[in-house]
Amino acid sequence: MPKKRTNEKIVYWILRGISYFFVLIVAYILFDIFIKGIGVISWDFLTQAPKKGGTAGGILPAIVGTLYLVLMTIIISLPLGMSSAVYLTEYATQGWLTRLIRLAISTLAGVPSIVFGLFGLSLFVIFFGFGASILAGSFTLALLVLPIIIVASEEALRSVPPYMREASLALGATKWQTIYKNVLPYSLGGMMTGSILGIGRAAGETAPILLTAAAFFLPRLPDSIFDQVMALPYHLYILATQHPEVDKVRPLQYGTTLVLMALVIGLNLAAIILRMRIRKKYQW
Repeated sequence: MPKKRTNEKIVYWILRGISYFFVLIVAYILFDIFIKGIGVISWDFLTQAPKKGGTAGGILPAIVGTLYLVLMTIIISLPLGMSSAVYLTEYATQGWLTRLIRLAISTLAGVPSIVFGLFGLSLFVIFFGFGASILAGSFTLALLVLPIIIVASEEALRSVPPYMREASLALGATKWQTIYKNVLPYSLGGMMTGSILGIGRAAGETAPILLTAAAFFLPRLPDSIFDQVMALPYHLYILATQHPEVDKVRPLQYGTTLVLMALVIGLNLAAIILRMRIRKKYQW
């Protein structure tokens, strides 16, 4: 018995040490980005367009372009993903076809983002004729995060106890009334949390928008959803890998990274706050 307890403590401290090690690595990376990027952040940097081929000025068009892409992605992917999850969980017959659909969704969640970029290029940019635009980029990003939204939403729906559905149906409610009044309110927190986390991932993707929406130097704000835009991930990619004056733009790399990181963290915080408010309202 003492030997088992000793082994258990050893395993416990090994796992704890590994966890702390990775937390420290992430903390170091974030701290390094913050220290090297905070000196670049200023009102001019956040509100001006880039100048001199991106070596001067600010990143306002890239910020606005990223926000447009994220907003359009939310508008496209959230209703489609959540409604698909409701159908698969509440309406679809749980047979081989439904299992096959779930397998396909899980497989799509692991497909590299560059594949989605190539698919978006062929379908939205060329076939539908959207061109390189906010609309084409948003549809491509929506397809990228759709499997994540569906899987997260299904898990949230399945977490609602069956007796809540059975009690509602026993009282004479229809299937949709049961879902709308009894299931969705208690699963919405988990659905929104998983969905926003997926969209936060989309905000930092470069490959899909590289082929469908983004331009490196476009020092103006878009006029419509059919315009090409600058975006923070692609802007950062060019500054870090393709710009001829690497040393000159290195501070801008860290400043852009810090802004992008703040945007993604902001989306994650919004998901946490939203989940807490919904859970507080619908406790069971």
